[in-house]
Amino acid sequence: MEPTDKQLLLACRGGEEAAWETLVRRYQRLIYTIPQRAGLDLDAAAEVFQEVFTTLLQKLDQIEQPERLHAWLVTTARRKTWRVISKQRTLLQRNTDDESEIDDETTTLPDNAPLPDESLAKLEEQHRVRIAMAALDGRCRKLLTLLYYEPEPPSYAAIAAELGTSEGSVGPTRARCLKKLMTLLVG
Repeated sequence: MEPTDKQLLLACRGGEEAAWETLVRRYQRLIYTIPQRAGLDLDAAAEVFQEVFTTLLQKLDQIEQPERLHAWLVTTARRKTWRVISKQRTLLQRNTDDESEIDDETTTLPDNAPLPDESLAKLEEQHRVRIAMAALDGRCRKLLTLLYYEPEPPSYAAIAAELGTSEGSVGPTRARCLKKLMTLLVG
């Protein structure tokens, strides 16, 4: 079973390099995605990622609620993303002030992209599901992956063959696995 965030943070405080690597690996995708969904390019996202984990390293001993590390990382990534965006806007504003007036049509185009908070909420939910899926036993993880993560879900017959069980047991097993997943997500 995967160690909790609290266990990893406490191990990091003790200087365990493997715990640090596990922590970085666990949150890498989420932390990179926050600035990217806010419109930053890969280089800027990498800068935010590096700043977040540098700040974590500097404040390892100051985090009072290690069990809330996920929230701390997300909040830190948001703030660092906003700083980068603000810095870019300031530079853009200076450049635009120096240039001729911008075409009015381009400044009134609607932006239909989801708001950063909406995207972030979706990313956090996806991250929670990934962590819960990783905590499931291998059989449930394999079954749910086949059912919900494949572009074309296989038939129950194919799933039964893959799991080495009867076709009639796929549905009840699916229900038990979804219940386990829900328990992990809620608890």
